[in-house]
Amino acid sequence: MLVLGLETSTGRSSVALVGEDGLVASASLGVARRHGEFLAPAVRFCLDQAGVGVDRLTGVAVGLGPGLYTGLRVGIATAQAIAAARQLPVVGLSGLDVLGFQQRHVRRPVFAVLDARRGELFWASYRAVPGGVQRQDELRVGTAEQLAADIQATGQECLVTGDGLTRAADELRRVGVEVDDTAEASPDAAALAELALPRFAREETQRPGELLPIYLRQVDAKIGWQTRGRLQGGAGA
Repeated sequence: MLVLGLETSTGRSSVALVGEDGLVASASLGVARRHGEFLAPAVRFCLDQAGVGVDRLTGVAVGLGPGLYTGLRVGIATAQAIAAARQLPVVGLSGLDVLGFQQRHVRRPVFAVLDARRGELFWASYRAVPGGVQRQDELRVGTAEQLAADIQATGQECLVTGDGLTRAADELRRVGVEVDDTAEASPDAAALAELALPRFAREETQRPGELLPIYLRQVDAKIGWQTRGRLQGGAGA
């Protein structure tokens, strides 16, 4: 099994090839708004590093957000194009779930937090379980104050991770929440593909056309559908 992972939901883009024995090749770019320029060359780079052709792929995993609309659109469209051309199954996962999975060796509760712009954050909480992590609640969107209240409500020491720390750190420290600035800040394609591997093995997959971005705000969903309409030649609604 060889899975291609694509993660473009934040300002950091990443691509990875992961097999049953672990990471085979990866590439990343920490420059925002360059997802479209990066993805295709990065996929080719990873295939070349692994010494395989695209015909060796058995599936494509892609980040569905929540996150930056343009990045999500580019990542999902690329996953759909590759999967459709090769008739491959796909698995779409939330970047928050990937962030939580990246901290699967932490024994305390983990809050994965991403910058939602407009003064808000996306987040969810996780606990370690054998083989990974389990999400404890629904994906949420709100202010740093609301996030701090959710963390305090656990009554436990928690690890907070994600690029949303830039916006939330001061508020979290104000209410006594420890902030670990060394925690991984962005969902990574290698972790995404690794998290998706069991789903491919169990054939819990999707068709390319079934991939949809995760929107936690109505305004984001409306913008997404309007843009989709324009891209297809419609007026949008």
